[in-house]
Amino acid sequence: MSHTVDVPPELKASLRKFRFARRNEGSAALIVKINKQRLIMEEVETFDNISIADLAEGGPLHDFPRNIDEYPAPAELPENSPRYVVISYELKHSDGRTSFPLVLINWAPTSSEIGMMTLHASALWEFQAAADVSKVIEMREGPEGLTKEAIDKQLGAR
Repeated sequence: MSHTVDVPPELKASLRKFRFARRNEGSAALIVKINKQRLIMEEVETFDNISIADLAEGGPLHDFPRNIDEYPAPAELPENSPRYVVISYELKHSDGRTSFPLVLINWAPTSSEIGMMTLHASALWEFQAAADVSKVIEMREGPEGLTKEAIDKQLGAR
């Protein structure tokens, strides 16, 4: 089978480590982008115990030390460039149980460049297989569309 974008072994290892990490509370996220020049997928950042609001708006600023100039800005989901976001999502059920399903958010804002959107769409199935995720949530509305309520609805939470 031919493919347009490679998933390098380092990213496959990161995905495997992320998938099997033990979590007791909170959601975790691994963000991946496509390097258009090299035609490979690259890990952008991994977050532990991040809220969906923080993920949509750029990560938890409260985790940074007082001298923020020493550290790069958190990786926010761009409003004009697609990303794959694998989330270990804390899902609370109506019967009191908590589960942590692995979900792939296909972050594809409508303001993205057409060529990048085409490349992103052509590599989605391959990334989904590499991440071993069965549930994909399409997110095209930008940060205002990425909410806990929207994900709960997609996952059938009550």
